[in-house]
Amino acid sequence: MKIAIQGEPGSFSHEAARRMVKGCAIVPCTRSAEVFDLLESGKVPVAVVPIENSLAGSVTEHLDLLLARDVFIQRDFRLRIIHNLIAAPGVKKSDLRRVFSHPVALDPCRDFFRANPKIQPNPFYDTAGSVKHVIENKTQMPDAAGIASRHAASVYKGRILAAGIEDDKRNFTRFVLIRHRRRVLPGANKTSIAFGLKNVPGALHKALRVFADRDISLSKIESRPIRGRPWEYVFYADFLRGDDKLAKGALLQLRAVADMVKVLGIYPAA
Repeated sequence: MKIAIQGEPGSFSHEAARRMVKGCAIVPCTRSAEVFDLLESGKVPVAVVPIENSLAGSVTEHLDLLLARDVFIQRDFRLRIIHNLIAAPGVKKSDLRRVFSHPVALDPCRDFFRANPKIQPNPFYDTAGSVKHVIENKTQMPDAAGIASRHAASVYKGRILAAGIEDDKRNFTRFVLIRHRRRVLPGANKTSIAFGLKNVPGALHKALRVFADRDISLSKIESRPIRGRPWEYVFYADFLRGDDKLAKGALLQLRAVADMVKVLGIYPAA
């Protein structure tokens, strides 16, 4: 089965996809939007994207894309993330002045940058791609390294200068497997939704009562700004019920008090 991911071979997304679907063929993409384009066009049947890191928080671009695109979450998976400082052979840690990686990988390594103030973090499109970049451009970038997985160091023949530089060893990223069409797996017990409300007193209270009155546990809720509508927001929430009568009743009542409700996925909780 072909699976689209955002990232180069050796990325954490690559590892998550291989673990979620055994024997899959990875289709790497440079941009997240490209992943969703391939999925919606039918060129790949499924895709895997990171949705949340336990230290850095949500991958907001992917929340926006899940809302905007016609896709559906079928599964999620938690991957333990170990960040390694990787450079081209011959480059020493004392040489470093720049470190490249995905913003969600740079953020959990704040203590490393605080302890090494001469080294500046630089956002890059991918963790493994950052290693590929600094090794391919060693001559022009003798002061640079990337932050990525041990597998990325192996793939691109890089040297690990420091292992496990994340601030907290309980560092996990949650990945979701998405499809173009709705498909609910047996044992689904978690639902992800997005909903919008009018900016009037009590609107959020009424929305949350939909779940509280049914003793449905919300495991997560956060807001994101709506593009083109300054100071207006959409709420993203996960609740711990599957495709059952109680959940359907809650969603029906939520639609009565909300401007917009979209079910992003119904799936077995990881």
